[in-house]
Formats: sequence, C-alpha cells, structure tokens
Amino acid sequence: MKIEILYFDGCATYLGAKQTVWKVVAEQGTKAEVALVAVNTTEEAERLRFPGSPTIRVDGRDLFPVPDRDIWGLGCRTYATPEGLKGYPTAEMIRDALRPPLR
Repeated sequence: MKIEILYFDGCATYLGAKQTVWKVVAEQGTKAEVALVAVNTTEEAERLRFPGSPTIRVDGRDLFPVPDRDIWGLGCRTYATPEGLKGYPTAEMIRDALRPPLR
C-alpha cells in the first residue's frame, strides 16, 4: 500500500496529518510506504487534482474524496471531524477510511 500526503508549505497542518497517518499505520501493523508529496505550483495542483493541503491518498485514491471541480489550486483543506472543522482528519476517520469495504 502506498500512502501519499500531498501538501504545500503554506499550510502546516500536513504535519499533524503525517503524524496521525503514521500512528494509524503503526497501530494496525499495516505494511505501507508513506510519502510526503510537495505541491508547489498551481500547475502541479491542476495536474494532481489537488483539493488542498493536506490530502491523503492511498494507491492514488483520495481517502476523503471531494466533488470534481474545474479549478484545482494551492490552499488549506479542512475536514469535518466529530470535534468540528480541523485541518486534518482524526485517527478514527483515517482508520475507518482504510478499513476494507464489507462484501
């Protein structure tokens, strides 16, 4: 499994996302490669379809998908958590998103 945390330096909440992803991966004993992916330009944001920092993708799929849009760009992303809006998802949200679907 490849987990990417897309970010840009203008939004430091990616550091909390990175720490939380590592915590969940370690707790679950998941074999995963976790990488930070810097998004530094509007062109990169467009090419990567970057909805904001931080964005967590597993094998290229956004764990928390957003509706398609015409414009992608650099900006901070917020997540609706049980505690209110935050700059990154909670550990429980990440655990739930990583859980395989029921068949």
